[in-house]
Amino acid sequence: MKPPTEAELRILKVLWGRGASTAREVQAELPPPEVGYTTVLKLLQIMEKKRLVNVDRGERAHTYAARHDREATLGGLARDFVERIFDGATEEMVLHLVPKTSLDTKEIANLRQRLAALRKTSGGRHDS
Repeated sequence: MKPPTEAELRILKVLWGRGASTAREVQAELPPPEVGYTTVLKLLQIMEKKRLVNVDRGERAHTYAARHDREATLGGLARDFVERIFDGATEEMVLHLVPKTSLDTKEIANLRQRLAALRKTSGGRHDS
């Protein structure tokens, strides 16, 4: 899958929140800065070619839906980011994203629980 541009990601966020929508409905939900209807329609057409959205042409106003769910798309973007920027070093990325002073005790405990759950289900590395 070709990664979405920033504008395409804004549209995907609308589609994930609303579900299948017309171009006009997407345009109405986009956060500022305002984007014109024809721009949204053109972006949706490009996104269809990139296989980011599916289109239902059954009605006069075509309905667009995200082809992949939010988690799959964001997971792919995160993996790509880690590979390109940190040469695959996830731990280094986390250390850059989470300064020691920005998390409270509850957030740290929550992250530990989530990491433990990932360790159990991933079947991946178990080194600590």
